[in-house]
Amino acid sequence: MSLYIRDDEVDALARQLQSAIKAPTKTEAVRIALKRELERTYAVLPLRERIKRFQDAASALGPDNPTFDMKKFTDEGWGDI
Repeated sequence: MSLYIRDDEVDALARQLQSAIKAPTKTEAVRIALKRELERTYAVLPLRERIKRFQDAASALGPDNPTFDMKKFTDEGWGDI
């Protein structure tokens, strides 16, 4: 099935992209652009899902230790510096 571009601006953009990426045809340029946009769209996770990944990773480390003294830990790590 063919894709016929009837809009002059879209045609000009397709030609610019074809030239910029050195695609052999406008069709190939449009194919590449559409694939890249779909990949980009699918790669972006909603904020809620990104936060959940971090929360799950933190939970996998184990429970918090309420008696852990971060200042003491840091001071010991630095030693006598």
